Amino acid sequence: MSDTTRLTRFEAARVVARRDFHAILFSRAFLFFLLGPLFPILIGALAGGIGGQVQRDATTRLVAVVMSEADAEAMTEARARLAPQIGRALPELAISRSSAPPEEILRETGRNYAAVVTGTLDAPEITAPQEAIAIWSGPIAMIAAHADASEVQAYPAVAARPVATSRAAERSDRIRTAQAGQLILFLLMMLLAGMVLSNLVEEKANKVIEVLAAAIPMDAVLLGKLVAMLGVSFVGIAVWAVAGGAIGLLAGNALPQLPEPALGWPLFVAFGIAYFAMGYLLLGSLFLTIGGMAATVREVQTLSMPVTMAQLLVFFLAASSITRPGSPIELFSAVFPLSSPFAMLARAAQSEALWPHALALAWQALCVFAFVRVGATIFRRRVMKSGKAGRAVKGHVGGAKPA
Repeated sequence: MSDTTRLTRFEAARVVARRDFHAILFSRAFLFFLLGPLFPILIGALAGGIGGQVQRDATTRLVAVVMSEADAEAMTEARARLAPQIGRALPELAISRSSAPPEEILRETGRNYAAVVTGTLDAPEITAPQEAIAIWSGPIAMIAAHADASEVQAYPAVAARPVATSRAAERSDRIRTAQAGQLILFLLMMLLAGMVLSNLVEEKANKVIEVLAAAIPMDAVLLGKLVAMLGVSFVGIAVWAVAGGAIGLLAGNALPQLPEPALGWPLFVAFGIAYFAMGYLLLGSLFLTIGGMAATVREVQTLSMPVTMAQLLVFFLAASSITRPGSPIELFSAVFPLSSPFAMLARAAQSEALWPHALALAWQALCVFAFVRVGATIFRRRVMKSGKAGRAVKGHVGGAKPA
């Protein structure tokens, strides 16, 4: 008599996914998990702002001019004439009336001079640390040459013919967008994929996973857990995106603006979501396999370290191929399952072709199912040691022995 009430694999996976999704989403630990990444971002933003301000305050472009009165005035006038043409490449000049040696002028309290210029217009001398001499020697020589000129040179007007962009600038801009997309994808995957491992270890400890595996196929259990963790990850990303959007609105133009990718922002974001899902499922299936092989939490941590390091390597592989589209290394990173999401997201920023993405997503989905099947097989062999006994019981209805 056939069992018509038995769930199919996909129905069983859906039941497991719904159970895990609700159990994690409405737990107090998940709330703290959502808040966790916001604190480093806030601290990093504050530290970056403070560090930038400190760096700006510590860096000075002020140069003291200790020359005769006529030469010093000529230097400042020449600097004023050159400034509209050259801008911040020139130092700020301050005439010093001090009779102290240049070394002592550099150490004067409250002055913060980067260098001291002495001598004459024909033979200026710079007293400063070697790094400052290398920076300001050329600009000081230019100012002195213009100050010593018998007549003021007139600069020709430069006709401006602006264009929207150039091929080189467009390629450079898209590479920046590709790098940013890869980095965000990598950080999200490494931050969120660990939930899969911790969830499986917890259920192995309290034998819940063995109860599920006895009731439904093991690959359905693993696939359901992956889908549930992916749904929870999307909730976390949505919360962080809202917080990031609020920070962006408050910061305005202070934040760096990424150039538009080749496919446009809507398609690029859509592919980013799709490649995050595929990358998360691929990495999560590996973590589930590791959880199936490990007997204790310590073993899980030991076995997960090589996978994490390998993920860093595949990220570097994909990142190194950004500037070489179509090269063998870029094609390999696009085909290799673990690096494929990173490489294809970079291609979405640089190329307008759509068919490679359809092919890559289909290939990644196939690899996800293959990884899940392998992980389920390993789990049954390493954990479900009562598998043969369970199959024997299934054939003995009511305790009757087979003929």
